[in-house]
Amino acid sequence: MLARELIGSAQVPDGAELKLFSHGRDFMIVMGHNELMSTRLRGSEEALATMTIERLGGRTAPHLLIGGYGMGFTLRAALANLDPKAQITVAELVPEIIEWAKGPMAAIEAGSLSDRRVKLVMGDVAEAILLAPEPLDAILLDVDNGPDGLVRDDNKRLYSKAGLHNARKALVPGGVLAVWSAFPDPKFKRRMEEVGFDVEEVQVRARVDAQGKGKGPRHVIWFARTAA
Repeated sequence: MLARELIGSAQVPDGAELKLFSHGRDFMIVMGHNELMSTRLRGSEEALATMTIERLGGRTAPHLLIGGYGMGFTLRAALANLDPKAQITVAELVPEIIEWAKGPMAAIEAGSLSDRRVKLVMGDVAEAILLAPEPLDAILLDVDNGPDGLVRDDNKRLYSKAGLHNARKALVPGGVLAVWSAFPDPKFKRRMEEVGFDVEEVQVRARVDAQGKGKGPRHVIWFARTAA
């Protein structure tokens, strides 16, 4: 049986320690006893991108903000489904995440961060939302295991009413805020509705097999729309 091999560690600013492990050809990023992401489970992270783009209704040259990079599944799925004039800003707080992407996981990154449609911003996605130079078509959030600030206590502001108001103001009319979670959270869904979003909750499988069928645990994505 193959043992997990520790590849590297990283300290989240004002937050937890992350560790990158390899297990054969697979990689996983772990925080304490929580496996935050793995190359074995990518289906729901890819769905975060593809299902958001579907809800944009085919608009040309959209601008998406993705926070954070993780293992890049959401970014690569977005690139595969967007037109050549689209823009994607990726906000990532932890420098080592990008170093791992371009180092031991370079085959998985596959040059996506060098795509001319992509702009990488090293910093807090909450600040990227506030400082967006133009209205965004969509904001995609996958920075915790859910709307609870697990990785970093400051992330709680993303899911507060104030943070949701900031996201709503940063979106174009008819824009989409998409939030990934490992579990349902009725209070968070209600909070999004209270700030004026029309909210759709969708359950998606954590992985997809070779035949395209969903497998594994069920994750949740909330798609919160602004009025068109």
